[in-house]
Amino acid sequence: MKSFSIPSLFKSNLIGRIKEVRRQRDKLKRDFSPSKLDFGPIEVHLSRHFGFCYGVENAVETAYRIIEENPDKRIFLLSEMIHNPAVNADLFDRGVRFLQDTKGLPLVPFSELNAADIVIVPAFGTTLETQQRLQLQGIDTYAYDTTCPFVEKVWNRADAIGKNNYTVIVHGKPSHEETKATFSHSKAITPTLVIKDLSQAKLLANYIRKEGDADEFYDMFDGQYSVGFNPDTDLVRIGVVNQTTMLATDTQEIGEYLRDVLVEFYQLSPDQVTEHFADTRDTLCYATNDNQSATYGLLEVEADFALVAGGYNSSNTAHLVDLCAEKLPTYFIKSADQLVSNREVIHFNNRKKAEVNSVDYIPKKEKIVVLLTCGASCPDAVIEEILRKLVSFFPSSVSPDDVVEAWEATLKSS
Repeated sequence: MKSFSIPSLFKSNLIGRIKEVRRQRDKLKRDFSPSKLDFGPIEVHLSRHFGFCYGVENAVETAYRIIEENPDKRIFLLSEMIHNPAVNADLFDRGVRFLQDTKGLPLVPFSELNAADIVIVPAFGTTLETQQRLQLQGIDTYAYDTTCPFVEKVWNRADAIGKNNYTVIVHGKPSHEETKATFSHSKAITPTLVIKDLSQAKLLANYIRKEGDADEFYDMFDGQYSVGFNPDTDLVRIGVVNQTTMLATDTQEIGEYLRDVLVEFYQLSPDQVTEHFADTRDTLCYATNDNQSATYGLLEVEADFALVAGGYNSSNTAHLVDLCAEKLPTYFIKSADQLVSNREVIHFNNRKKAEVNSVDYIPKKEKIVVLLTCGASCPDAVIEEILRKLVSFFPSSVSPDDVVEAWEATLKSS
């Protein structure tokens, strides 16, 4: 896979060494067990896979190269480059301006743009409608397009099944930039509907069975269906694709559920299933799959609590938080600064959608065991800072540099 040139402020020699040892020992990515780092009074289990993925590295490298090569031009990002505050803050400090916030609300009027300006399309991609608006201002939306290839893969899958007269069902968060982009590209080809979760899939099943009222459908899925969507005719043949950062198990469950509803309603034999349900297989990206699988491996360790790092609006990170929270106390933090002390942590509550303070999060016991991971848009430098901050709360701990050096030597010799 292609390697990228990432700014040094996002890198970590310490974390990079750990990743490289694991990569060399497990090139086929079959081992999802975490890396055990024993500092004495505290033991940290670092997830097998975490941090910048291919799409993020490509977007970050492209953005910084554009800044370097165009010192005299105005540079805009369509919205956040990735869902990480450290990266976006640094770009802002370098003079990059954001045209929209993550909800699509304007920060800079498109009317202020001209053909000499540079507009970078972020890794999430963008909608056809936004592309058209930019083109009217003389902006070439493909000149600086960092859309992740795995997002484009979903678009291509939706395009292919749409041209075969299937309606596209998108499993995703309706307000997420990637889902909005996928919805936009898909609805240009075929009727398209976004569903949030299995509960909405079960509501949709009533309309597949011709049991629901159309007016109720439009209220229930307000803002989630394409113009002219007809639940009486557009749910006869469907295919499911997804926002690439959703939980793989959730998408699989939704797909299997809707397929079974169609099989039962139309009394389909195995060789007739594709007449009503498209074989889309899984459209999650490799990094989402790897990070989720590694999190399941991480959770096999009996621990006192978990720390998950990343931007609060990062969908893939939020899913890792939810997985961990099912088993043990989990704290969603964006940086080491959130670890205020050995007693207090400031973290994001996924359910309340707000930052909260927790005290006495580190139990008083002889040996503390912590799980540590992060999302696909979190720099390695942030993970190193969190690791060092956490270990610093235990004065008798062995230094992270010595522990990693010993861990590295042990694995290389085994």
